[in-house]
Amino acid sequence: MINATKPDVWSGRIDDVTNRAAFRLHQVMQLNTPKESATSPTCALIGFSSDEGVRRNNGRTGAANGPDSLRSELAKLPWRQPADHLIEDLGNVICENGKLEDAQRELGQTVCQSLTANKIPVILGGGHETAFGHYLGVREFVGPDAKIGVINIDAHFDLRSYDEQTSSGTMFKQILDMNANTTYYVLGIQEFGNTQLLFDEADRLGVHYITERQLEEMPVEHIYTQLYQFIATQDYIMLTLCSDVLDAAIAPGVSAPSPFGLSAKQVRELIRMVASAQKMLSFDISEINPLLDEGGRTVKLGAYLTNEAIVSLLGGTQNDD
Repeated sequence: MINATKPDVWSGRIDDVTNRAAFRLHQVMQLNTPKESATSPTCALIGFSSDEGVRRNNGRTGAANGPDSLRSELAKLPWRQPADHLIEDLGNVICENGKLEDAQRELGQTVCQSLTANKIPVILGGGHETAFGHYLGVREFVGPDAKIGVINIDAHFDLRSYDEQTSSGTMFKQILDMNANTTYYVLGIQEFGNTQLLFDEADRLGVHYITERQLEEMPVEHIYTQLYQFIATQDYIMLTLCSDVLDAAIAPGVSAPSPFGLSAKQVRELIRMVASAQKMLSFDISEINPLLDEGGRTVKLGAYLTNEAIVSLLGGTQNDD
């Protein structure tokens, strides 16, 4: 059962109570909305309050506090969208008593229900184990035969073995093992953040990836060309952002900080490009850890990046064919 978001999370400055041009996100957020299908562009926020996968992966826990922290920062942002563009908050799926797999299945059901209701899921993690529940919902919605392209902006492959247990380091191997009609593309891989074994596993599984160094050195148009070509071969796209891909200087509040991580503007542009593709179905942001954040910098940046995804998902017109 999904837990309703407390209304006081969505609060902030009010410049005007009637003029939409002055509205902020908390003034348009719909809580406890009915389950009828959307008839206009609508994003549905879903929190995944879990860091059980991070704990199993021997990471620094605290990401379970990410969803409401992100909401509090999103609430303050201006809402510069047409009147028929809507956003609602469905509440939090909570991982309790270490039952990660149950929570991931519940997240998947909520994602599928949102897509079925013509609402675009935007999932607020949580550890990056969020991505597996996200995928379960997308796969259930599109069926077993559709080709899903999973695009991950991340410093790590997360292709570890799950013979003993699943974690925040195993999701994409789980996904690839589950259905042969899934293709995986990672942007921002850290050369010093993944063992040779993981690079070898990525090659064995046919994973597409661009390292952090290559993103720095390659012309932007080459990167976009590769992404366009990948998207063109898929039926649907889901996008997942692991916040540890960001440079540790600007995003200290993550489980595994990256000293050579990407800049905020690099990640913003990647989100804009992918999330505006016509084949995009959904987005998640993971690994925001308020307990490790200095001055709330990571949470605020995460909210801005999430807002970039929301804007692109609601109004994206990028031609991906």
